[in-house]
Formats: sequence, structure tokens, C-alpha cells
Amino acid sequence: MRSRLLAAIVIAAALAGAAFFVRHRSSHAPLVAASYVDPATCAGCHSDISQTYSRTGMARSFYRPSRENVKPTTFYHKASDSYFTTFERDGRFFQRRYQIGFNGKQTNSVEKQVDYVVGSGNHVRAYLHRTGRNTLIELPLAWYAENEGSSPGWSWAMNPGYDRPDHPGFTRNITNACMFCHNGIPSFLLGSTEAGRDAVFPDQMPQGIDCQRCHGPGSRHVQLAENGAKADALRGSIVNPARLSPDRQMDVCMQCHLETTSSPLPNAIVRYERESFSYKPGEPLSDFVLQFDHAPGTGHEDKFEIAGAAYRLRRSACFLKSEGRLQCTTCHNPHDIPRGNQAAQHYAGVCKQCHGAAVAKLIAAATHTKSDDCAGCHMPKRRTDDVVHAVMTDHYIQRRKPERDLLAPLTERRETDDNRYRGEVVFYYPQAPRAGRERDLYWAVAQVSQKSNLSEGIPALAAAIEKYKPENFEFYLHLGDAFSNNGELSKALPVYEEAARRKPDSLVALRKWAFSLRSTGQPERAVEILKRALAIGPDATAWHELGLAYVALHSRDEAVAAFEKAADLDEDMAEPYNSLGAVWLENQDLSRAEPAFREAIRRQPDYAEARSNLANVLSANGRFEEAKYHFEAAIRMKPEYAAARYNYAIALARVKRFSEAQSQVEAELKFIADSYPGAAEAHDLLANLLVGQGKIEPAVQEYERAITLQPNFGRAHLDLGSLLAESGDVRAALPHLQEAAASPDPAVSTEAHQMLHQIGNR
Repeated sequence: MRSRLLAAIVIAAALAGAAFFVRHRSSHAPLVAASYVDPATCAGCHSDISQTYSRTGMARSFYRPSRENVKPTTFYHKASDSYFTTFERDGRFFQRRYQIGFNGKQTNSVEKQVDYVVGSGNHVRAYLHRTGRNTLIELPLAWYAENEGSSPGWSWAMNPGYDRPDHPGFTRNITNACMFCHNGIPSFLLGSTEAGRDAVFPDQMPQGIDCQRCHGPGSRHVQLAENGAKADALRGSIVNPARLSPDRQMDVCMQCHLETTSSPLPNAIVRYERESFSYKPGEPLSDFVLQFDHAPGTGHEDKFEIAGAAYRLRRSACFLKSEGRLQCTTCHNPHDIPRGNQAAQHYAGVCKQCHGAAVAKLIAAATHTKSDDCAGCHMPKRRTDDVVHAVMTDHYIQRRKPERDLLAPLTERRETDDNRYRGEVVFYYPQAPRAGRERDLYWAVAQVSQKSNLSEGIPALAAAIEKYKPENFEFYLHLGDAFSNNGELSKALPVYEEAARRKPDSLVALRKWAFSLRSTGQPERAVEILKRALAIGPDATAWHELGLAYVALHSRDEAVAAFEKAADLDEDMAEPYNSLGAVWLENQDLSRAEPAFREAIRRQPDYAEARSNLANVLSANGRFEEAKYHFEAAIRMKPEYAAARYNYAIALARVKRFSEAQSQVEAELKFIADSYPGAAEAHDLLANLLVGQGKIEPAVQEYERAITLQPNFGRAHLDLGSLLAESGDVRAALPHLQEAAASPDPAVSTEAHQMLHQIGNR
């Protein structure tokens, strides 16, 4: 996606929102601290703590698969019409996806080895695969500890963001932002940490969050201990959160438990001068990351999401009135977590430190139960909004438990352009950064980076860049993206160019610059820029974009080579095969186009464009029933896909199913505006279908509508002129046929001249 995490309790489902952290980093960055040590070193002196900590959720956040944590199953996902299986083979574990195809046999099969498990199993386990490029991808199927009505209480279900027809499949990359909170700090980083580039991870990964996440790098502490240093020196060489100020104590926990939302906003921006893993306990969290939230009064006040424990706690009157005395560690011992009855008694005891006398009076007055389960009413368990198969404790301390069923099943919200948040993105933590450069620039980036507030954000970011002229290329990159997302590619061009000038080794900036060049009719310059990008390093997206630039230049062989290179670099990327198929289709080489489209669909079964393209090939080859199967799949996945409906209508017309074809075109016209490039063609096709059913008068109206939308549309003039001539109205037909005869389309022009010749000989 493009934040999340969960150190103590959760863990994995949070991967869904990783995309909404805005992170940009310099290339080939060394790890911030060379002073992290092997976590096992700590156990030499702190064996008791190490033993109890090993049972906590944080310690078990990331590990290798085994029979205990990868159970065999077969799961059918109705929304995507796909089956997912998990199984063991030769001591290794796998997750496989397949579908039942047109012929009733298995198709679109993809199998990935499970290399890591994310999540303690207290709530969720997600499964990761290491690719040949040393990137990590999240596999679609997850394991959930709590699920209503399931037996034995746990169940398999889709990962967050996957319960939809067009889910990410095997293409959700794990970013450094994901790894930041789901695991210990890796000993080194590979490749680039620039946002937009795939994160590359070393072979040897930490196995869980360790002591140094909360206590800071331990090498100096270990060195002093080995040399017999005095206690004061030892204490001064390591961070003990208990000795920090209240704000800094909370910061240690909030580095991973303060996610305001996992929906596109963004919820956080890591400062552009900071590296991905550079936060150290004891420093202000706001020096590392700026947190953002929905604006007040926009209906998002009660959001309850999986990685937001501290976010909810900070709303509570208990927290606000404690003036720093109520901390996460007031209730939670990060080294040892009580369980069962012991847990209930422990948490009730904490509550009674402040509320004991008041509760005793209420019990005596028979207005309060005698139960010691304070949290059950005042911090109830609740199904999370963003990970709908997970149940978490709500850390918003409430006077009364909400009356609704907090564990009732929820339907996963599907973010679309129609329902996503549109409004101001406000600073949350710190609430009011220093006025001036920092506030102006980062506020503006927050408005545009996830398209939440483009109307205010674009002019604000442009003005801030003009005023402060920041060195960081990320600000320019975001402004370019904002212009691009707003349909203003000509304005994006110079901004992307400036971003690339400020950071010449930014493959992402070069790639986006090249895209805007190609999209504004400058493919030759795009090729030049993409070659610069690919000199930095291999990148499947850049190779694919290079292929598209060659297509625009009518350089077929170069385009094919670029698409094939992209497909080889990323075995899960479907776009290169769809583009390759389009090249062969354009060249009428259906025997090559068909397998290319099929491979695109195998990689990504919900790829509506590839489905429609394959259907076009099948229809052209006379295999209507199979073409129908793929057209309908494309439309089911993407109902607004106008081109699929148009081409399906043509396929239906070929087999004389005019009424069904008419329905497809009429449905298409409901989704497109008159300004849509294909609107005139749709009206012309609809008119032809009406003619095929003998509905002449409405057909004439549709032809006229097509001509109104596109006055020089030669095919519509030819069709209308032919119909009028055949109906005996030669006078009305002549101007349309004459217009068609002047068409730059040679087929239209030739046919129009023939019609005019026939009319002249009558």
C-alpha cells in the first residue's frame, strides 16, 4: 500500500495501511546507528527480563514459519472468485491462489513460499514471501485469532484491503515503514530507501522487536558492562524510559501505537532529512515524524483502528487530567504481560489507584457492579474499523460502554474516489509545529500527498516552495504529483524536472518526469530520461514506461524488448504482459497477443484491461462464449470500464445479439460524460445496433448525437448518410456523405466516394 504497526499487541494486519505513511529517503542510506547489538547479548545480564519478554507480543512480532503458525487450509474468496490454500511441502510452507476457469479447470495459479510470519498470533498473523529481488511481499490470506461464529475460535480470512474483487494479490510490497514497527531494526539496509522504490531487505532479518526498540542502541552499554563499569555509568549508557519525562516516555510507545488512521490521508510524514529507522528512544518523536489527522467535525471522531491505542488513549479524560502521570506503562509492563484472571485483577488494581474510593461508594449505593473487570465496561473489546476480522481493546476510557454490539461483524470499507476523505488534513502530533517554513511546507504536503485537499494544497505548496526554496527534492516531487493527480501534466513537467535536478540519482523523480513527458506528447525526451533512470539501477516500472514511450514512437522491437525486461525483473507485475499483448494485437498477431494477455491475467486475475483485451482476441477468432466469459469478468471487476462494454457490444453484435449489445452501450453511456473521447463512437455504435433491430428513428437521433459531439466524425457521417440514402432521402444524405468523403480515414473516405458515385448514377 503505501504505516503501521503494533508492537505489543498486534501486528500484522496493520500492514494494510503502510502505504499511507509518506516517506522519502536518500539512496543507499547507511543505517542510522552502527551501535545496535545482537539482541541475545542483553540476556547475559538480564536473563529474567529476557525470559518473560520472550512471551510478549512484541517479542513474537516476526519469525519463521512452522507447523504451529501455518495451518493447512483451503479458503474460497467470493469477491474475487479465487481459492487460496496454505500447505507444507518438503519442510517448507506455501500459499497458493487459483481460480476455476472458463473450461471448469484450475487456472491463474500462483504459488509463493511463506518465508516469514508477521504478528504474534494474539490477534493476527500475516505471511510474507521474499522475492528473488530480496523484496518482501504480503500474501493475501491471513490468520485471525478471534472471529465471531468460527470454530475453534480462529479463522482464515483475507488481509486488510483484500476483501474486494480487485485486491492487490501478490503485489503488496513491504516497505521500511511496515518493517519499522513490525520487527527489530535490521543490521543494515540494501538498495535505496527512497519512497516509490521497492524496499530491499538483508538475508538475515531480526526475529521480533527487541530491547533496543525502547532502550536505544546497546553497544556502549554492553562495552561498559564487559569492562566492569560502575552502576551510574551503566545507567547513563542506555535509555530507561521510566527515567524520561512523561512526554518522552509516551513518545517511545507512540513511535508505533499512534496511528491516527490507516485510510489515505496521510496519517504521518517522516521528516525528509531523517532515515527510515533513525528514531531513537529519548528524542522527541516530532523530531522524527509529523502526525496528521482528519479535520475536526468531519465525522471521523470515533474511528477505532488497529494501530491507534495511544490515539484513543489521548482522547480520554483520565489521560488528559493526569497531566502526564497516566502512561502506557501505568497499565502495561512491556517486559511481561499478565494473562487470564491475573490480567483482570492487575488492570482493575491500576484503575483503583485513582478510582477505588469512588467505586466503593457506588457499590455501596448499589449503583455499580462488584465486578473487578473495569476494562470490560470502560475499555471494551471492539472490532476494529480497518481490520474487520480483528478484535482489540479500545483504549479510549469511557464513562459508559457503548450500547451497540461492538463485536458484530463489519464489512470492510472500500476506499474509492467517490467516498474517500476530501477535506483539510490537520496536524495532530505535535499539534502546532513552529510557524514558518516547516509548518507551511509540511502542511501543504499533507493536503496533496493522498489527494485529500488538492484545491487548497496545490496553491499552498507552490507558494511555500516559491517562498522557501527548500533543498529537499521531495517537496517538488509532491507538487508534481499533485498537478498530475489534478490532470495538469503540463504544470507537473517542470516541477518533476526540478525534483530530478535537485536529486539526480532519484529514479522515482526521473520515472515520473518521463511519464509526464510521454503523456504530453514528448516520447523521445521520455526515452532519454528513462535511460538515465535505468542507469541508476534495474526497475521494472521504469522498463515498462520505457516500453510505452517506444510504442508512442512506433518502435515495436524496442518496445517489446523493454516490456520483456520489465516482466523478467518483476515476476508478479502484470502490466508488461498486457502491454506486450497490445503491441501484438495492434500488429494483428493474435497468436502472440493471446498468451501475453493470459499471462497478465494469471499474474493479476482482476486486471480488467487484460481481460477485455483477451476477450477481443477471442472474439476476433470466433470463440464468442469464452470471449463473453472474459468480457463479463472485466465488467464485474470494473463496472465503469467503458471500453470493455463497448467492445463487448461489438462482440455481441457479431453474433446478432443486438438487444444485449444495445444494453451494454447504454450502460457505457451512463458512466461516461460527453467530453469522454469515446462518447461519439458509443453513440454511433448504439445507432448501428438500433438499425440492426429496425429502429430507424432512434438510430438517426443517435447518429446526430454522435455528430454533435464530434462534428468531423467521418464514420458517423457515413453511417447516417448511408441510412438516409437507403431510406430514399438522398437530399439529406448528401451532406453527410460529402463530409465522410473528406475524412482522413481512408476506409471511410473510399466507402463514402463509392456511395456518392452510386447516388450520382441513379
